Amino acid sequence: MSQKTHRRVPIGSRLFPDRPRLSQAEIAQRQAEDREFSELCRQIFHQVYPKLLPQYHNWFIHIEPASGDYFIDSDEEVSFQKARSQHPTARIMAMRLNETGTCGRI
Repeated sequence: MSQKTHRRVPIGSRLFPDRPRLSQAEIAQRQAEDREFSELCRQIFHQVYPKLLPQYHNWFIHIEPASGDYFIDSDEEVSFQKARSQHPTARIMAMRLNETGTCGRI
């Protein structure tokens, strides 16, 4: 049986001090990329939503915005595996075919 080691981290200090801090420019760039990715996914979602909603209400949809592909299934894991099999390294956004597009509670 292995021993657990407890390391106290003072409040306000970094959990991983050996990792370099990101510059403000890098943080801003990543936020802009995230917003662009999200906007592209939402555009695709709003295009396919009206025709998919009546038949697939509350199903999961995974969207790959670069190609415009989307994958739906009633099981989130199956839908994700469909997307990952076609686009193994791409960023994929998960949404749900309901009134808000959200998965789970907010």
